[in-house]
Amino acid sequence: MQTSYNGIAVPTEGKAIEYANGTYTVPDNPIIPYIEGDGTGRDIWKASQRVFDAAVEKAYGGKKKVYWLEVLAGEKSYRKTQNWLPDDTVKATVDFRVSIKGPLTTPVGGGIRSLNVALRQLMDLYQCVRPVKYYAGVPSPVKHPEKLDIVLFRENTEDIYAGIEFREGTPEAKKFIDFVNNTMLAGTKKKVREDSGVGVKPISIFGSKRLVRAAIQYAVDHGRKSVTLVHKGNIQKFTEGAFREWGYEVATEEFRDKVVTERESWILGNLEQHPGLSTRDNATMIEPGIEYAPPEFGESVIKEVEDTLQAIGETHGGGKWKSKILITDRIADSIFQQIIIRPSDYSVLATTNLNGDYISDAAAAQVGGLGIAPGANIGDGFACFEATHGTAPKYADLDVINPGSVMLSGVMMFDFLGWTEAARMIENSMEKTIQQKFVTYDFERQMQGATKVKTSEFASKLIENM
Repeated sequence: MQTSYNGIAVPTEGKAIEYANGTYTVPDNPIIPYIEGDGTGRDIWKASQRVFDAAVEKAYGGKKKVYWLEVLAGEKSYRKTQNWLPDDTVKATVDFRVSIKGPLTTPVGGGIRSLNVALRQLMDLYQCVRPVKYYAGVPSPVKHPEKLDIVLFRENTEDIYAGIEFREGTPEAKKFIDFVNNTMLAGTKKKVREDSGVGVKPISIFGSKRLVRAAIQYAVDHGRKSVTLVHKGNIQKFTEGAFREWGYEVATEEFRDKVVTERESWILGNLEQHPGLSTRDNATMIEPGIEYAPPEFGESVIKEVEDTLQAIGETHGGGKWKSKILITDRIADSIFQQIIIRPSDYSVLATTNLNGDYISDAAAAQVGGLGIAPGANIGDGFACFEATHGTAPKYADLDVINPGSVMLSGVMMFDFLGWTEAARMIENSMEKTIQQKFVTYDFERQMQGATKVKTSEFASKLIENM
């Protein structure tokens, strides 16, 4: 452990959070690194830190305190060190294990393509966790935003975010295209056009299973009713489709006593509604039109029914499956519609990287937008909580931006640390302040009779309302 990082001294009064055997040990005086963020991040962080400190003080009467350690990244870091992401910053986030950050600019013209992606990959923060729920009073474009209450687990290290791509016209792209066309696709009608930029989309068993495992464990720990695997497996069968298959394997092999798959629920439910139902008739009910399919398909469905009843007929039958966590899957484009027209059907979503990126932002739009959407990047022994929006540089240092994303990311962080009293204090105070219509400009313009306030004034009101 260093005494300073990037020339900034470590608070001597604080202690590092420790991690061993899958468990965090959190002292009453943890040192937590923070990255202020670029652009509006400066205003947001100042407001959020005040709220965090006030909540901890009020919740614990001075018995607990966070000791903040600024670490450098982004534009501020580049101005001071000529480095967008110094080694000391990464080392501090590793040494102290739990950190929080504002929005960062993606450098243009070389270097690290995305600081956010770099931090995730360097610490193997494979879970991007995005809770999306409604806070009373927040303006929304949908009629019943309160029906949406999901936690999205997005795989964070693979898919197109692995960053394996080659620019059109480069020797690397030509070599890649030649290999694909002349070796992998030889003898087929498929070809990659010579003038293409190309990328690789890796999705592994290891990466997929550990993400789905984390999502199901979260559902178990928090009493969530379902986990939905989101994929585009109807088109990309060996990547997205494999994610689905591996997800079901994790569910049925590692959580068998706690889960039921959607198809299993149909099989068990059919038998309960129609006692004495034959295996073949049950198969016909879960696959209408089975008589028109090839015989081998029909036999495979009949065997599926037989295997299901043999494996879980006693443990899950007789209605017991209804108390289990339901494991389902949905096609990625379908889920955009589903979370609007049937939001209450979904609880935890487990997704591949790119799909999760799209869906989390779309879901956030239903409950107030990215300005109030928190997020976390979590690995085994490390966690970084962060704003989910951009830097909005034209509003930098104007004290006008909604700080809700970082503040609610802090709520996630305090829950993660086990400081739930401080977390609820911030969350409840924010909801109360919004209901009082004391809001920043993004909400004020959508709320009749609202008072438009500065970022700093919003923070002061939250502290007053605690």
